[in-house]
Amino acid sequence: MVSDVTTLAFESNCHIFDGCGFPAPGLHSFLFEPIFGDGDSNVYFNKTMLLALLGSVIIVGFFWAAFARPKVVPGKLQLVAETGYDFVRRGIVYETIGKKEGEKYVPLIVSLFFFVWMMNLWSIIPVAQFPVTAIIAYPAVLAGIVYILWVSLTFKRHGFVGAFKNFTGYDKSLGPVLPLAMFIEFFSNLVVRPFTHAVRLFANMFAGHTLLLLFTIASWYLLNSIGIAYAGVSFIMVIVMTAFELFIQALQAYVFVLLTCTFIQGALAEHH
Repeated sequence: MVSDVTTLAFESNCHIFDGCGFPAPGLHSFLFEPIFGDGDSNVYFNKTMLLALLGSVIIVGFFWAAFARPKVVPGKLQLVAETGYDFVRRGIVYETIGKKEGEKYVPLIVSLFFFVWMMNLWSIIPVAQFPVTAIIAYPAVLAGIVYILWVSLTFKRHGFVGAFKNFTGYDKSLGPVLPLAMFIEFFSNLVVRPFTHAVRLFANMFAGHTLLLLFTIASWYLLNSIGIAYAGVSFIMVIVMTAFELFIQALQAYVFVLLTCTFIQGALAEHH
C-alpha cells in the first residue's frame, strides 16, 4: 500500500553515516501494489482506485445527507452544502456561461468540482496520503469527458460548417495567413487543449506530492543522521507545504471547472 521509498525511509535506520544515501522520492513513489488481482488479469484494484471509490461515496453521501430533508432554515450540514453548491453555480457557471445557458450544466460542474477537490484532498489525509489526480489516467478521463461534451455541443449548436469555423478560428480578414492561422487554431483546440486541461491538474498534484514526500522523508533521514535541529527545519517545511497544498488543491479544482465552463461557453457562443 505504501511506496518503496517511504518504506525504506521509515522502516529502516537509513542514514548518511552508514552509506545508505538519501532515499529520494521518484516515479516509484507513485506505484502501488494491487490490493487484489494483478496486471495480467482482468481484475485489478489498487490504492488509487480505492481512494477514488471512497471519494465518490463520501461526496454522494455528504450531499445526500445534506439535502435528503432540506429545510427552509438550513442546519449546519445543509448550510455548508448549499454554500459550496452556490459558490460553483453563481461564482463559476453563471459568471462564465451565463445564468440562462449555464443552469443546465450546474449539476455537471458541481460534480466535477467536488470530485476533483476530493481526489486532491487525499494527499493530506492520514493513512491515504496520496492525491488520486497525481495519476495521469484520472485527470485524462475527466478531461476526455469535458472534451467530448465540448465537441458535441459545438456541432449541435453550429452544425458542421459552423463548428469547423469555431475550431479553426476562421476569419477571412486574415487574408494570406488564414490557412496557417486555421491550422494552428485547429491543432491548438482539438489536440493541445484537452492535453493541457488534463496535464495542468496532474502536474500540480504530482509536483505537490513529490515535495511533501521529499520533506517528510528528509525529516526522518536527518533525524537519524545529523540531528534534531536539521530534522526540525525539514519538518517545518512539511507543515508549510501541507498548508500550501490545501490552497493548491482547492485552486486546481476551481481552475479545472473554470476551464470546463470556458470550453462550454465557447461551444455555445456565436462565431463571428
